[in-house]
Amino acid sequence: MMDLRELYQDIILDHGRHPRNFRKIERPTHTAQGHNPLCGDRVTVYVTLDGERIGDVAFEGRGCAISTAAASLMTEVLKGKTMAEAAELFAHFHARVTGADEPPLTASLSADAERLEPLTGVKAYPSRVKCATLSWHALQSALKGETRTVKTE
Repeated sequence: MMDLRELYQDIILDHGRHPRNFRKIERPTHTAQGHNPLCGDRVTVYVTLDGERIGDVAFEGRGCAISTAAASLMTEVLKGKTMAEAAELFAHFHARVTGADEPPLTASLSADAERLEPLTGVKAYPSRVKCATLSWHALQSALKGETRTVKTE
């Protein structure tokens, strides 16, 4: 029987090879770019808001399997979420991958947080944390309306 680490590795590889929502949104309400100078990952995140809710979210870019898988999983869990829910999920995810104290998580978001669990193994490899969080930092920048490229240094 496959152990949990193997399952998580398979999920990351699948999302890295076949990313979901890998496309440009034609008329996004928000967009931002991210760059990880350490390994060269680049991502552009596109968001369409419907009021306070994320109606659509997608990304384009190039990077390692972790960076691509993280962006893919992020887009899957964020569709339909409010901006506040997206911020809560990022705070929880960021704490999980950095080993920080985890903020409380609304019960309705626990299943979404579990979907991000395959990426939490990067906390054992600090340089890879930047790969796993790049798309999330770009998303935050997009939602704030910032125009500068987010860098993970």
